[in-house]
Amino acid sequence: MTELNLLYTDVEDDLRATVRAVLSAHCDPSSVTALYDGDRSLVAGLWKNIAVDLGLAGLLVPEEHGGAGASAREAAVVLEELGRFVAPVPFLTSSVVATTALLGSASSLLGELAAGERTAALVVPFSTAAHAPIPAVADGGTVTSVAGALEADVLLVPVAGPEGIALHAVAADAARITPVASLDMTRQLADITFDGFAGQPLVADGEAAVRRALLAGSGLLASEQCGSARWCLEETVAYLKERRQFGRVVGGFQAIKHRLADLYTGVESATATARYAAATLAAADPDAPVAAGVAQAYCSDLAVLAAEEAVQLHGGMGMTWEHPTHLYLKRAKADQIAFGTAGTHRAHLAELIALPA
Repeated sequence: MTELNLLYTDVEDDLRATVRAVLSAHCDPSSVTALYDGDRSLVAGLWKNIAVDLGLAGLLVPEEHGGAGASAREAAVVLEELGRFVAPVPFLTSSVVATTALLGSASSLLGELAAGERTAALVVPFSTAAHAPIPAVADGGTVTSVAGALEADVLLVPVAGPEGIALHAVAADAARITPVASLDMTRQLADITFDGFAGQPLVADGEAAVRRALLAGSGLLASEQCGSARWCLEETVAYLKERRQFGRVVGGFQAIKHRLADLYTGVESATATARYAAATLAAADPDAPVAAGVAQAYCSDLAVLAAEEAVQLHGGMGMTWEHPTHLYLKRAKADQIAFGTAGTHRAHLAELIALPA
């Protein structure tokens, strides 16, 4: 197994600072909350800032296709910051999952995705794990609970054929896309109905491409979950340093200190776990399936715990619509089932490391 460095590089730190500056300027919590009232005006402009102005849409695209030729490590840093702001952009679904599915193909679509000219979504339910059966369609049909479809120009559809699964590209306006009222409206799901498929597949071995994409999605989603959890921890600590009750700063109470200390160790552990998953993906390490499974099994639950603690420890204010903590709780709860539940990953990990039944 390759020795992997989990520390952040100077380049990664600079990338983080740049992304955070843009999100601080353009991703106000009140605008994110407006998505729950049906106002999605924030999405297109913010995605342009990320995808085109910063050029991050092509982060994982090789340079020969017009991308940055970066790795999962840099993508993980971007996702940490997107998680910190609960940013409603399709970076995970288009620039990570859909792009990874297309890597190795000769399609010009990769260059268009890298330039931010188009956005793509892989048409599988958001709950599909990399090790699970791939839900493919044949001669049309409906796929439910697809993430990123509402922002996509192109749909990457696993189509079942006599020789197995092939990956087809279908224009979004050639399908019926029905938005679903989602718990997390910053990554709203949709049901997609197809009447049929025309043209040649982009990727002949569609099953391998889909599994590769879902593995990258699950491993890197952990970084987004860590970003959300760290925001919850830092904002809660800052609030408890100011909030007073019974003539004392609330953060000075021993019971509160213990809860915060436990949450801090959890966030730090999750960060190390997510960094390892990203590093194995970047190095194409054979340990990547194990690392991604461990990361999702741990980070998905930790993100929910951090959001729950943030809501509770902010007291009555944390329960209000105006305070952004509910955005993080909804994102964390929705992502608990993304790319497979924690229980699903633990069961698969037992098989990977040959635990006795």
